[in-house]
Amino acid sequence: MPDRPSRLWKDLPVEKRVRAAEAFWRDESSPDVQVQQMEATLLLAKRLNFRPKSVLSLPIDRRARHLAQVNDVSDAVATRALIAYHFADMRPLMAGFLDALGIGHDQGLITDENLEAPDRDRLAAAVEAVKATFGSEDVDLYVKTLAALDSDTWQHLDGLTAAPAPRGT
Repeated sequence: MPDRPSRLWKDLPVEKRVRAAEAFWRDESSPDVQVQQMEATLLLAKRLNFRPKSVLSLPIDRRARHLAQVNDVSDAVATRALIAYHFADMRPLMAGFLDALGIGHDQGLITDENLEAPDRDRLAAAVEAVKATFGSEDVDLYVKTLAALDSDTWQHLDGLTAAPAPRGT
């Protein structure tokens, strides 16, 4: 069973969470992004004992650092942050993975209307192909994110990533 997006967030190193949070706060085009950003704003306001308006007035880098320190974000916020991170920072990895699978895309955004679940052998080969170019950590996060967000299409990804390092949380 794939990890929940909030678990993926919690397992990320803080420096990667900062990058994901920066992408999250800069995202202006995703559907419903304002809902998740408002949820994160209210979460930070409560934790920092600020008014929501004061949180929103903080520069993005400060909001990102504050959000990165929160382990227990909701699945909705984690989902949006993971998606924003991949589209902001990891498009070449996404494109390479989809190319290795022969899946149509536009710079990592899947364009195939009726995408069928790729079989395990094709997925394993694609994972290994992109690991040769991108680090295992980045590939593992991408694969886990795919499985968490669409377990039907990416059902055969289970077991193709490294086990997470034990954390003290």
